[in-house]
Amino acid sequence: MLTLEQNERLTRVGPGTPGGKLLRYYWHPIAPLADLDENPVKKVRLLGEDLVLFRDRSGRLGLVDHRCPHRRVSLEYGVPEEEGLRCAYHGWMFDTAGRCLEQPAERAAGFREQVGIKAYPVEALGGLVFAYLGPQPAPLLPQLDLLVWDNVVRHIGITTLPCNWLQCVENALDPVHVEWLHGRYMDYVWERQGKPIVARNRARHVKIGFDEFSQGIVKRRVMEGQSEADENWTVGHPLVFPNILRSNGTYQWRVPVDDTHTLHLTYNGYRTGMPVQGQEQVPVYEIPLQDEYGRVMTEVLLVQDFMAWVGQGEIAERHLEHLGQSDVGIAMMRRMLEEQMARVEQGQDPSIGIYRDPEANRCIVFAEELHAYNGRDHVPESERVQFGWAFERFNPLRSEIVEFLRESERRVARGELVPPGHATLPVPVGASHRQVFMLPETAS
Repeated sequence: MLTLEQNERLTRVGPGTPGGKLLRYYWHPIAPLADLDENPVKKVRLLGEDLVLFRDRSGRLGLVDHRCPHRRVSLEYGVPEEEGLRCAYHGWMFDTAGRCLEQPAERAAGFREQVGIKAYPVEALGGLVFAYLGPQPAPLLPQLDLLVWDNVVRHIGITTLPCNWLQCVENALDPVHVEWLHGRYMDYVWERQGKPIVARNRARHVKIGFDEFSQGIVKRRVMEGQSEADENWTVGHPLVFPNILRSNGTYQWRVPVDDTHTLHLTYNGYRTGMPVQGQEQVPVYEIPLQDEYGRVMTEVLLVQDFMAWVGQGEIAERHLEHLGQSDVGIAMMRRMLEEQMARVEQGQDPSIGIYRDPEANRCIVFAEELHAYNGRDHVPESERVQFGWAFERFNPLRSEIVEFLRESERRVARGELVPPGHATLPVPVGASHRQVFMLPETAS
């Protein structure tokens, strides 16, 4: 368990907090780019700061404080101009760097230069808008594979959860929950709903392991009937420090909105080897926590995770928990956060997941096993997307994606297409940190 003080350090994300200072060294997605098509001005909240994201009429993106320095009116209602954002109240205009460009009713010399507004760097990549709230010079925005590859069909699922970001992230370092929350509990929920039970995640974990590497933690496991020669042990899949899970061909960002809210972005990319036209805009849809009757949709796998995270409260009371040996990955993550916070407090960059060398940032590919841990190797991707427990059920383009996947599967079967291989080379293991736990044979 942690003390109350330790939990505060790890979970508070506002300006000046130890955790907030660390998280400000990383780029975070704050909105799908498509959100700015309907309205080019959007109020956002990140790391406890209220901000306004906008796109001016020249196409430049800006992220500024949400209040005008004149009379403190919200810039959420500002008007985009060719060179910036104009306040609706008195017409003061600010560019993407926060400089005041115009004060229509003012004549005093030098007044305009005195009233700049807080502004942060933003960049668009792969249909998402990323923001950096930390000290300058900013590190490079990581060029993650799914964001930059050609011939990828992408879509974005979005959910805002009423809980702290860390309990969402710690779930990614908890392999054993898969056989219970997404296995036994899934069966129970579908049984109560009178639906046919989907045989999944029934195998028991025999061994779990975690390796620290230069960009985070690799999670590995051995299930009943498997060995250490299988991909889910030799390859595994990573938690990209501090808050990104790469698994099953997706990225999941757990973005700290503030101390008690998390923006969850599920970024899917289908890359089959078939040529595809570039998407003018990556489609966005909501993955709801509850249905129209206010019931948590626990028959959906990802929503089961949401339920578990939100069910821990706004901020998990870690001083009351009782960690076991199977929680070694969670303990590793907490230690790494403390180590990186200490570096920042000493005026250093974090040593994990920061990119400053353009050559190392051309296209970042993370290895991951091919669905091996839940026994889905035999299930075609098109069939998986149709299953009721898959979050893609909320995607309005699901039928088009299913047909695209089926066509690629037909071409592979005819020998007309060789799909690109998934990354299977083992992720380099840290020199000093490896945690392995053998689960007891009596567990069932």
